[in-house]
Amino acid sequence: MHTQSLHSWQHAHDFGHGAKRPAESRTVVVLVLTGTMMALEIAAGIVFGSMALLADGLHMGSHTVALGINAFAYVYARRHAHDPRYSFGTGKVNALGGLTGAVLLAVFSLLMAVQSVERLIHPVSIAFENAIAVAVVGLVVNGVSILILGGGGGGAHDHGGGAAGRHHHHHHHDHNLRSAYLHVLADAYTSVLAIAALLAARFFGAVWMDPLMGIVGAVMISRWSFGLFRGAGHVLLDRQGPEEIATRIRESVERHDDNRVADLHLWSVGPGQYAAIIAVVASNPGPVEHYRSLLPADLGLAHVTFELHRCSSAETSGALAGDPSGC
Repeated sequence: MHTQSLHSWQHAHDFGHGAKRPAESRTVVVLVLTGTMMALEIAAGIVFGSMALLADGLHMGSHTVALGINAFAYVYARRHAHDPRYSFGTGKVNALGGLTGAVLLAVFSLLMAVQSVERLIHPVSIAFENAIAVAVVGLVVNGVSILILGGGGGGAHDHGGGAAGRHHHHHHHDHNLRSAYLHVLADAYTSVLAIAALLAARFFGAVWMDPLMGIVGAVMISRWSFGLFRGAGHVLLDRQGPEEIATRIRESVERHDDNRVADLHLWSVGPGQYAAIIAVVASNPGPVEHYRSLLPADLGLAHVTFELHRCSSAETSGALAGDPSGC
């Protein structure tokens, strides 16, 4: 058989990763906003002596680096989408960007906690009015950035990772965008804490509130980091895809003839995109195209491979009933 005649059975493995995603442009805009605000808050924190404001600026600095990594991940995935050396496309660059963002969140939450404890032990004087004004500006910038990024790619609202599986059937988890979203959300959170602490210190003399809020923010952000780390890690380790999708695959295949799904591997190859290897046992297996036509179109299956095995109807029924002698 000539190579030319194989073209109708071959297909690209970029899975749409070569197209520029709207999230890429939004991330770049937020990167510029965050970088500008970072410089302002760090300078103001040093000049006005506010630990909460300085911590907020330093934390925003970590987010500026993380957002830069997120933007780079989008560009890299897009430019290398057609590289044949990536067997299943460059979708996992997205998860790698998310994992990197999670690590940076954890590192800088630790730095925030250490610096805040130091200020509890060795308090400094604070220029409250100026510090509060800068913190409010920072909060406004963060709010605008959150609106630009939208919902964070699905599941981003799940700061602890627990509700991630309940958003759009797991189909749209962009861990890279989620990383960017959580970094900006953490900025907004620390800005709120900084404002609350500065107001308490200014009007009630509770100067200790300033470093205490830094500790509270560090604990909360570390929780978000864990949720993001876990979600991105599952993708990078090829953890079995959502059970809902696996169940629908089995039901779609097995409701026809005497087909039985003997083995199923389902894993993520990009945001909302999955690859699957499906082993089917039947007394009279049909062509692969037949089995492809049985799969619902809304499962996000970007690459599917079938393994077809033949055995008698009695053996197939026996296997379904748990008979170890069955196929």
